[in-house]
Formats: sequence, structure tokens, C-alpha cells
Amino acid sequence: MVEIWQHIVSDFSNLGSPMAMSAFLQVLMIDVMLAGDNAIVVGALAAGLKPQERRNVILIGIIAALVLRIIFALAVTQLLKVVGLTFAGGLLLLWVAWKMWRELRHGADHSEVEVKPAKSFVAAAWAVALADVSMSLDNVLAVAGAARDHPGILIIGLVLSVVLMGVAANLLARVIERYRWIAYLGLAVILYVAAKMVHDGIVNPSVGIMTLF
Repeated sequence: MVEIWQHIVSDFSNLGSPMAMSAFLQVLMIDVMLAGDNAIVVGALAAGLKPQERRNVILIGIIAALVLRIIFALAVTQLLKVVGLTFAGGLLLLWVAWKMWRELRHGADHSEVEVKPAKSFVAAAWAVALADVSMSLDNVLAVAGAARDHPGILIIGLVLSVVLMGVAANLLARVIERYRWIAYLGLAVILYVAAKMVHDGIVNPSVGIMTLF
């Protein structure tokens, strides 16, 4: 815990540096883009339940998202140090960007997510947990790619993503739907992070696949 706090203090005390500020802004934009979709999917899965059960399922979704993001962050930051996996992570993030591009191109309405509501509390909780696995991995991969050299910013970014998901996601979704340029800006940031990971995954002397030849 002390080490985590030291990373946070170190990164945010140097936030005035171009690299730290760039990483923080990229993480912030990624969080804004993905938090709305995450919360709307969870809300849609819980839509068929009674009000109290719905609140409990949404709370489970938020807690699961936080736990999964922490687990994935610990795993991803280590895995990205393995030769070839930064390149693979970049390709996976390009696929995430492609999915976002398809939604934007076809004018997808984020307020009408095609998710079938669960019929029971247990089914909804299970569906939310499964959805969180996929969504958390996307989020952590994007944030970790943007803040690889800044673990403090990575940690705050993951906490912020869960806060946005629980508190402001519906508002963010409406704002993004109204101002589509925000969505395209977020897509550009994710594409930049993905391209940087692919590039580093090829030529980086520590983790690049060129070291295998």
C-alpha cells in the first residue's frame, strides 16, 4: 500500500512534465469514453428486476469492476514486460477501437443498448460479472497502454473509471451522444495508444518481437 501511494505521489508531483500530463490526459479521455458504455450495459442487464434488486446488481457491477480492474492491472503491467505481449495487447486494443468505430459509423444510440435484461437476481449478477470481465480488460489494457511508465497515474485512472461508471456514466453517455466529436477524439486517443503499443511491441529492445530474431 505504501509503494502504491509513493507511485501516486511521484507521478502527480511531476504532472507538469509533458510525458506525465500526456499520459494523464489520455487516461482521462479513455475513462470518459468507456465508463458510459460499461454502466449502460450493467443497467440494461438489471432492467427487468425490482428496484431494490436492480440497485444491488448495479452495486455488484461496480464492486466487481473495481476488483477486476485491480487484478487485471497487476497482471497486465507484468505481462506487458514479456516479449511479444505488448504487440499482442496493441492488436487487441486496435480491435476495441474498430468496435468503437463501427458503433460511431452506424450512429449507434448508446441509450438503446441491445442487451437482454436478466429474469432473476442471480442471473443478472452472473451476467454483470461476465460482462465486467470483458469491459474491465478493455479498460485496463487501454489505460495501462497509455500510462505504462506512470504506475501512479495508472492506479488513479482505474479508480476514476469505476467512479465515473458508478456516478456520472449516464450523464457522460448523453454528453457523448450529443457531442459526437468527443467520441471521435476518444477513438483517436485509443488508436494512438494501440499504435504505440504495436510499435513498441515490434522495436522495443526489452519487449519487442524483433529481439526474437
